[in-house]
Amino acid sequence: MKLQHVIQSQQFSVPNLMELFGRTRQMEKIVQRGGTRDYDGKIMATLFYRPSTRTRFSFESAMYRLGGRVLSTESAKAFSSAIEGEQLEDTIRIIADYCDVIVLRHNEEGGAKRAAAVSPIPIINAGDGAGGQHPTQALLDLYTIYNECNTLDGLSVALIGALDTGRTVRSLAYLLSKFDRVKLYFLAPPELQISQDIISHLQERDVWFHLASDPDEVLAHVDVVYQTRIDRERLQSKDVSMSNYDINPAMLRKMKSDAIIMHPLPRSVEIDPAVDRDARAAYFRQSRNGLFVRMALLTMLFEAE
Repeated sequence: MKLQHVIQSQQFSVPNLMELFGRTRQMEKIVQRGGTRDYDGKIMATLFYRPSTRTRFSFESAMYRLGGRVLSTESAKAFSSAIEGEQLEDTIRIIADYCDVIVLRHNEEGGAKRAAAVSPIPIINAGDGAGGQHPTQALLDLYTIYNECNTLDGLSVALIGALDTGRTVRSLAYLLSKFDRVKLYFLAPPELQISQDIISHLQERDVWFHLASDPDEVLAHVDVVYQTRIDRERLQSKDVSMSNYDINPAMLRKMKSDAIIMHPLPRSVEIDPAVDRDARAAYFRQSRNGLFVRMALLTMLFEAE
């Protein structure tokens, strides 16, 4: 199936993912030799209504390394016609006349879907709302797991943090559910636990999962630890110590020797900088993979035209 837009993780089939991963490895080689001019006639617009560093920079770098050009605004809510009340749909219709693909980060859940409904060119969801999705982050996360573990079948993955509104965790859970014998551990305080729509999806697909709040119950059994930020101000219980969820040298000793540690970044205190020296720390490799995956994804969209 050819890609028209990239809106949510559910739209990707396993063959789509394997094609993307094959192209991603080609992109790594292209970057090593200085990029390509194959797409020098293409223009990408990055339209961000919320701030971003990694996602926006990696997309813009991806476009430049493919030989294309970039139109960009990082604070579209303040520095576009939205400040005068222009509706997203009108903004998309206009910008689509100026470029070949729009990378959109919107402040409202469902913003990317609204944009895709009116856009004559591809829309890429770069994160929508507080409880929506971030499919390209999930794609680079999945590629990192595939690259580091040499498989996606039969893995046990712990997802840690504010899971109820975590776009990256939600998107990755949808992707992991496509593979055989995957086990998902959702590790969070009860009030931040994964939402019912994800649970229902996993139940429909007969995917094994477990809701937990004690890291000692989980970390010794998993192949991947996917850490995210925890909104500490949202915790209702004063008895919950958030340091219990932080990855530090003591926590490393509880993990498998060949497990990998991931984080979508930016991090705060939830991963001790001392962990960076451990070979299991994959989060900077993960971030670097974002460039290659987004290059590959752009080529798939351009070739589907």
